[in-house]
Amino acid sequence: MEINERGFSKKALEDFELIDKAVIDQDQQAYATLMKRYKKAVYFMILKMIRDADDADDLTMEAFAKAFKNLHRFKKDYTFSTWLFRIATNNTIDFIRKKKLKTMSLNTTLSDDGGNAVTIDVEDDDNNPQDEFIKSQRKEMVRIFVDKLPDKYRRLVELRYFQELSYEEIAQELEKPLGTVKAQLHRSRELLSEIAAGKKKHI
Repeated sequence: MEINERGFSKKALEDFELIDKAVIDQDQQAYATLMKRYKKAVYFMILKMIRDADDADDLTMEAFAKAFKNLHRFKKDYTFSTWLFRIATNNTIDFIRKKKLKTMSLNTTLSDDGGNAVTIDVEDDDNNPQDEFIKSQRKEMVRIFVDKLPDKYRRLVELRYFQELSYEEIAQELEKPLGTVKAQLHRSRELLSEIAAGKKKHI
């Protein structure tokens, strides 16, 4: 892996250029490229922590929504991947606390694309104001694209993200099998990602 004099890899430097385009030029393709580069890695990292594919999907979208909302605050003292994984990790830890889930270990060693260790900062305050911030950012992200979804997907997204119902509650509300609800919500998230990346302006 090519490393420059500041210790950053070629990929990290490319990320810096994409961030500049996204923040300064409001280049939507730059946002899409950053998401494409790290979405799978973030998803599988979260999945290892919570062992639930549906929640991992939700938390992956939340992590990117929060990162992109605060991208103008990013400093190039470390790689974008380090910053993104820290956001995703802390967000997932907050989720685990809220749901009181049992996990294997929160002390898993993570590394960025340069092989540097990523520090996970865990706050002790159970009444974390970050929870409300995450909720608001999640809703804000969804509202931008939700009107472009087909009716059946729009209703599912509204129940899941706006009303924050569980999958079981949504199944009862719509009188649909739980498996159908999960499958259609998964498809809804895919469509939202495609819309956000500019691949589909109208569906």
